[in-house]
Amino acid sequence: MDREEIIKRIAFLTKEIQRHQDLYYRKAQPEIQDREYDALFDELLSLEKKYPECVLPDSPTKRVGSDLDNQFPEIPHPFPMLSLDKVYNERELEQWMDKTGREMEGGQAFVIEDKVDGSTIVLHYEDGVLLRAVTRGDGFRGNDITENVRTIRDIPLSLAEPVTAVFRGEIYLNVEDFMELNREVDNIYANPRNFAAGSLRRKKSIEVGRIPLHSFVYEGTIPDWNQKSHLEVLHLLSELGFRVGEEVGYFTSSPADRSYSDIFSAHPGWVKDSLGGAHGYIRSRMEARSRIPYEIDGLVVKVNQNRAREKLGYTAHHPRWAIAFKFESPQAVSRILSVEAQVGRTGRVTPVARIKPVNISGSMVSNVTLHNQDYITSLDIAPGDTVAVSRRGDVIPAVEEVVEKNTSGNRTYVLPSQCPVCGTILVQEGAHHFCPNSSCPARVFARIAFFAARGQMDIENLGPETIRRLLEFGLVSDIPDLYFFDVNALQGKEGFGEKKIRLIEEGIKKSRGQPFPVVLASLGLDEIGPRVVELLIDAGFTSMESLLEAASKGDSALFEQIHGIGPKTAEKIIRQLNDPSVRRTILRLEQAGLSMSTVSQEEGEKLPQIFSGEVWCVTGSFELFKPRERAMDEVKKRGGRVTSALTGSTTHLLVGENPGSKLDRARELGTTVVSEEDFLKRLKLN
Repeated sequence: MDREEIIKRIAFLTKEIQRHQDLYYRKAQPEIQDREYDALFDELLSLEKKYPECVLPDSPTKRVGSDLDNQFPEIPHPFPMLSLDKVYNERELEQWMDKTGREMEGGQAFVIEDKVDGSTIVLHYEDGVLLRAVTRGDGFRGNDITENVRTIRDIPLSLAEPVTAVFRGEIYLNVEDFMELNREVDNIYANPRNFAAGSLRRKKSIEVGRIPLHSFVYEGTIPDWNQKSHLEVLHLLSELGFRVGEEVGYFTSSPADRSYSDIFSAHPGWVKDSLGGAHGYIRSRMEARSRIPYEIDGLVVKVNQNRAREKLGYTAHHPRWAIAFKFESPQAVSRILSVEAQVGRTGRVTPVARIKPVNISGSMVSNVTLHNQDYITSLDIAPGDTVAVSRRGDVIPAVEEVVEKNTSGNRTYVLPSQCPVCGTILVQEGAHHFCPNSSCPARVFARIAFFAARGQMDIENLGPETIRRLLEFGLVSDIPDLYFFDVNALQGKEGFGEKKIRLIEEGIKKSRGQPFPVVLASLGLDEIGPRVVELLIDAGFTSMESLLEAASKGDSALFEQIHGIGPKTAEKIIRQLNDPSVRRTILRLEQAGLSMSTVSQEEGEKLPQIFSGEVWCVTGSFELFKPRERAMDEVKKRGGRVTSALTGSTTHLLVGENPGSKLDRARELGTTVVSEEDFLKRLKLN
């Protein structure tokens, strides 16, 4: 082909691929098979690579992303991106609608849209081509994340009309995709919104391109639209190529009016009714939440007519012509006093917010985990911010959103470049920062405390504070020292009477009887928790010797072939089990008499497999099973599977005293609920 033919072919492929992307991602009406689409895309990619000077600015190949690091510079918004005022019950909403309706001429009219629980995005187009995508930030300035947003399939790189305008929308992640992806990152994100926000801040756009993010756009500023109603604007947004809400309600004091009939014909999911019908619509959307593939945390009610909007105007914080009806009130609101970086046993540095103490579900909360820098950046968290705080699963306090930015000028918190405890330069792996110094005092303390804790080696009377004192006295310096130090050296130390010393001695002695799976999991090695230990033993690695031998070969395939262990975990198993300091710890624990192998069922007493085919989970505390994981050990011995999270595949939930939210979830799913008494009856039938 000559140059002119090449230019024409690239232009044709660009438009044709864009058309098929629109049919697939926005209209859900694909015309061709995936392999045909792939062939078109590959041809365009090949031509653009060979003739880069011919690449069009809206080429669909930009969806792939780049492996170059983004810088996310701050960009001022052309006008303030205000928040919405909020109400939490229908009575407050009705009062707002009545008050606002008095400002309308020629009849009242409101539009109700789903409040998608996502991350706000501001899209700038010039002559119909995506120029810039910016986060909301503090409402006045946001971060440029254009390269990442280009990878989102349903955000058009070019519009149907060559308009120059700014649009506002929401980027979100479907719940099913969130559940799967969040498991891959240790379930650090509280909800799909935070995962989506964190994804948009990833440094490499090629990584964002692998995440199935979606969008809805709900506002646009084009001079020609100044006199349009909101319902007309929504329709025009869809005509330009944006995805708009699939469910929209229009409620008017003149329901017999035939206006907008063409719009409602074009959007079969939109409904029109009288003002009185708004309450029924709101309840129907609340009931539909569980069936919607994405999360909505409320509804947005907006004045439809632009003339009335202009009359109502704005406050410094929000427009007076729109309000958010939230389905649930925040469980608590507090202010961040400071943010500190804590170092854990694996070296992971976790930022923790110290907040003004607040009561949540009967407990006073003053410390809240912020997980990692991506999480902080995605929510734009800074000291002094007012935040909504919840307790995930009724256990872990978490910041869900920033309710109001601080007025002290504090910027988004950034983790230090050095370990706050030992001063070692931090290294970044994925979303997390780590202190690589295994001798860091914080890592040593956390490692020993984890090893001795309930659910691990369960060394009675050896809690975190006692361990801290042992370190201060110089009696221990790492895990194995627990079995070699002279407990009598505690005599005469403040807080250590004879009775307590003997109890510590007894607890250490008793822990020597823990089985090999418990010993291995208690080492606290990254990714080698109880579930992975179980997989390793089931695959035939029934002794520490066999594990160390396999790890020394450096062949990750030996572990990757085990169902449930991926490349990341396999690499960490090999790296950690070949670490000289880890091997020294294992050797000394073996010298201390701890179990370094397990007996297979064929060699030991074979128990009836009464739980075969069942999947168990546990919640609450128990009289006979302390820690409660011992009950789950009984399930595994008898052929059952155990899971830490309650899902649709969980068949039984063992419930003790003071159960958490898992009990309510089990009732929703129809999971069989078993008491400790009934569980013991089943065991006795062996």
